[in-house]
Amino acid sequence: MNKIITISREFGSGGREIGKRLADELDFSYYDAEIITSIAKETGMSEEYIKNISEKGMYPYAFHFAKSFAIYPVYQSNQTEVLVAEAKVLKQIAEKGDCIIVGRGADITLKEYGPMNLFVYANMQSKIERCRQKRQDEKDMTDKELQNKIKQIDKNRRNYHRIISNLEWGDKENYHLCINTSGVEIKEMISPLADYIEEWFRRK
Repeated sequence: MNKIITISREFGSGGREIGKRLADELDFSYYDAEIITSIAKETGMSEEYIKNISEKGMYPYAFHFAKSFAIYPVYQSNQTEVLVAEAKVLKQIAEKGDCIIVGRGADITLKEYGPMNLFVYANMQSKIERCRQKRQDEKDMTDKELQNKIKQIDKNRRNYHRIISNLEWGDKENYHLCINTSGVEIKEMISPLADYIEEWFRRK
């Protein structure tokens, strides 16, 4: 069976960077935004629309485009279609070879494949600093604005996770390894982390 690593992460914690660097270190394939593109091809929906559905786990357009709840059944139907397509895409990826998958509830969808599930987190100040370093559009935001953004995105991820599982997003009991990146230079931790992961798969 292929070796699969899933990475769930708090926004700004560096989970995506860990995934990319680990993939290089372990010579695994890396999947993140490519999944959205594949789901778009499966459903015929736009990538932006799919991103909203998969990240928010709720019905964000109901209040933007209608004063009634008439749009809910359509959005719910689309959400179901996206979830089905997402599961199909994730399983196709899992069948291809050793890989690292960031987000998309892969830890739940690919449970039968026996993945190693990581959760990456950090304290708020570290997440704020990392956001400013990595994202141009967030450099001019105040600490309060960034904090609110981080909390909202993490709330959306938690809500989305609840749609596909009764396991709580971020609960340490639901992951094989939780990584605190507070004040850590991520590139310095990749080599020992890769060693640990290789040993985990050997003992599995």
